[in-house]
Amino acid sequence: MCLLALSSCATKQGTGALIGTGAGAVLGGIIGKIAGNTAVGAAIGGAVGAGTGAIIGRHMDKVAAEAAQVQNAKVEEVTDANGLKAVKVTFDSGILFALNQATLNSSSKKDLAKFSTVLKNNSDCHVDIYGYTDRSGGDAINVPLSQKRAQSVADYLSSCGVSGSQLQNVAGKGSQDEIEDKSVSQANRRVEVYLYASPEMVEAANAGTLK
Repeated sequence: MCLLALSSCATKQGTGALIGTGAGAVLGGIIGKIAGNTAVGAAIGGAVGAGTGAIIGRHMDKVAAEAAQVQNAKVEEVTDANGLKAVKVTFDSGILFALNQATLNSSSKKDLAKFSTVLKNNSDCHVDIYGYTDRSGGDAINVPLSQKRAQSVADYLSSCGVSGSQLQNVAGKGSQDEIEDKSVSQANRRVEVYLYASPEMVEAANAGTLK
């Protein structure tokens, strides 16, 4: 896992939706159950066969297991826009932000520095990064602020050597998808990271070369 520094990193439709749950069962308490379609990623087009979905599911199990080795990482199985297994990663630090701020704290930088190596080791995964705010303030403030939070994470991962081409969607969602029902909430001021199959991964699975 990427050597750490506190301020910088020096160093279908249907057929794939529940794929990989058997293989994922061995990960037990590390990885949560499939949590439904997150709509991360873009539709590939055409149905993904059960065989391809199964291969991707097993591959994403390995990705999830590697991510779970990162201290403070919480790893959950979700499904992407194509019904394929994907991985959601959050951290005990929450990648949390002070009110009206988009500056990463040292704990978040430490977690992200470790996590960057997972992304570099799995360059066939595409990555979405979503920023959030609490409900204090209106959308005119919250949406741009949540975008800045997501971009802070993307920029830091890039400084750790993660390829910009791997980071597909970096977006702010304002106060959507609250963790807790509070107008002012530290928990809601967060960033979530998703890993999912790239078209290249799907092609490799179709060709039987994805391991």
